[in-house]
Amino acid sequence: MLRWLVSPAVLPVVLLVFSNLFMTVAWYGHLKFKGAPLAVAVMASWSIAFVEYWLAVPANRIGHAVYSAAELKTMQEVITLVVFAGFSVVYLKEPLGWNHALGFLLIGSGAWLIFQRP
Repeated sequence: MLRWLVSPAVLPVVLLVFSNLFMTVAWYGHLKFKGAPLAVAVMASWSIAFVEYWLAVPANRIGHAVYSAAELKTMQEVITLVVFAGFSVVYLKEPLGWNHALGFLLIGSGAWLIFQRP
């Protein structure tokens, strides 16, 4: 039943989504705690990022059986934008405007080009 989830075509995407959740929290979560010392923020972020690496590295290893490195990197960037957009609105309470939507659309269009076969 879950066989499709562990396929080399799908599992990297799932791992990259979770990896991006961790990395987004590592990079931007501390912005709500500006009173914390910078050293504490860096160490906390680094600790969270360590978990992210345990997801991203296997995602790329497994995914490279199906996708090129450029395709994996492109997936990573698109997933990053989607996760960050949600994080920005939900956690940081920062609105996204039309310019963000248009910019993300243009980046998504570039990503679409990467997956086109010559």
